[in-house]
Amino acid sequence: MPQLSEHIRSDDWKKEKHVPVIECPRKVKSGEIFPVKVTLGKEVAHPNTTEHHIAWVSLYYHDEGGKFAHQVAHVEFTAHGESADGPNQGPVYTHHEATASLKIAKSGVFHAVAYCNIHGLWQSSAELTVEP
Repeated sequence: MPQLSEHIRSDDWKKEKHVPVIECPRKVKSGEIFPVKVTLGKEVAHPNTTEHHIAWVSLYYHDEGGKFAHQVAHVEFTAHGESADGPNQGPVYTHHEATASLKIAKSGVFHAVAYCNIHGLWQSSAELTVEP
């Protein structure tokens, strides 16, 4: 039976608009609060229309030697120009960008997963070094 992981795609975010971009420091001090931002379409814009949009992003952190990844944030983008007047006639469009502030005790890897309503699941990763 196919596994969900077989259907999560990845690529270079500089040429593929669906890949989430993780923006964070590469080194932090243990216990220090810092921001992590996840965006899409940083180099190649992703549409944000009723018909084609990013529905959500999730951010995880997997510490070195840890048994599983910890969910840091899950953000849904729910306004894409929908309206009683028809598609793309509404006054509100949420932009596919989310920021979380956190502190971490051990080095590891961030994983971001994004869902496009047309092209499915996409992922990226970024390493983080935690200094004492």
